[in-house]
Amino acid sequence: MTVTRVSSREFNQASSRVKKAAEEGPVIITDRGKPAYVILKYDVFQKLSGDHKTLADCLAMPEAEVEFDPPRVELAINPAEFD
Repeated sequence: MTVTRVSSREFNQASSRVKKAAEEGPVIITDRGKPAYVILKYDVFQKLSGDHKTLADCLAMPEAEVEFDPPRVELAINPAEFD
């Protein structure tokens, strides 16, 4: 993976070159010499950000199959003593 650095000025003048560079790896755009932005391909961004679904999201999707098999708990029931 190649990391490319370009200045804000270079980015403004050659955005198509920056997009091509993003095919090879992240592109860091600097502002006054300091990193300010990162350009990634969208699929890389999705992998990095993960798929953060809540339980409510999963339950709202009937096609989603969620396995839930809680363990059985055996309870010993002792009769109450009234002495």
